[in-house]
Amino acid sequence: MREAARVKARDAVMTLYPRIYFACHTRHVRDPQSQHLLSRHQASILDHLDELAPTTVRDLARHMGVTAATMSLAIDRLERKGYVVRLRDATDRRRVHVRLTSAGVCVRAATSVLDPARVDAVLARLTEDERVRAIQGLELLARAAQEEMHASSAAGRQL
Repeated sequence: MREAARVKARDAVMTLYPRIYFACHTRHVRDPQSQHLLSRHQASILDHLDELAPTTVRDLARHMGVTAATMSLAIDRLERKGYVVRLRDATDRRRVHVRLTSAGVCVRAATSVLDPARVDAVLARLTEDERVRAIQGLELLARAAQEEMHASSAAGRQL
């Protein structure tokens, strides 16, 4: 891609993504079972975890830009609430993995960073053709983002 076109595309994403996020993001994070409020940071941690494939505390901390000790404290709170479980690595007992519990899966599903009603309202303002094109564009960006995350992880860089 030519440099000018690359810069124009980058500037468009940097300008447009925050507008979409601001219009559609959830305002409060609440556990649908207990009705307890979660901090945005706690919800963000849950968003980065999976119920099947565990993530190491160190990798999660690195990805979120905090120290392993800070992440460990946050994981302690989430574990006490029953949203995550820690697992020792079978081959290296010093490594600790974290995965979501079924309660964590429920909270994560109910606390998406985007509010479905707000997304519906935004999409309703588009024609059918515009919706299809918008989704295709998001799919392309998501695929490229996923590829970059994998490449960065393999190279030991933080995205």
